[in-house]
Amino acid sequence: MLGLGNVLQGDDGVGVHVVRWLAGQAPMTGVTVLDGGTIGASLLVELEGVNALLVADAVESGQEAGQVALFQGAEMDRLLARPRAGSVHEAGLAELLDMARLLGCLPPRRALLGIQPRTIAWGDTLSLPLARSLPEAGRRARSLLEEWQREDA
Repeated sequence: MLGLGNVLQGDDGVGVHVVRWLAGQAPMTGVTVLDGGTIGASLLVELEGVNALLVADAVESGQEAGQVALFQGAEMDRLLARPRAGSVHEAGLAELLDMARLLGCLPPRRALLGIQPRTIAWGDTLSLPLARSLPEAGRRARSLLEEWQREDA
């Protein structure tokens, strides 16, 4: 599980808050929870040997602030390929996954848990709608990770 965002820019840091929430829950065997910050090519090494990748990030989807949406597989790929990325992380994530694809280490199972931001501005707290949606996002992330584990069993 990879959380993306800058926690010093309000709702932009929601992906990091999701992985922090998840890390505070009962641990899941075989799941690595990683704060990816504002992303970079250095994360490519984290994808080697991984068969599933769940990313949490702020995603501009035109919904109400705090709405949580799950984009899996090809749907995630299409979202990341759109001409105007909804966040700077989407462009970086698309580039990271393209590099993984070229190197043959693209996780076959992948999903993006996107949370609609309200405000991307300097500040170290989430807006109220995003703070309220954090437990839902965390539960949805955990549920998908558990589903993937059952499929692997």
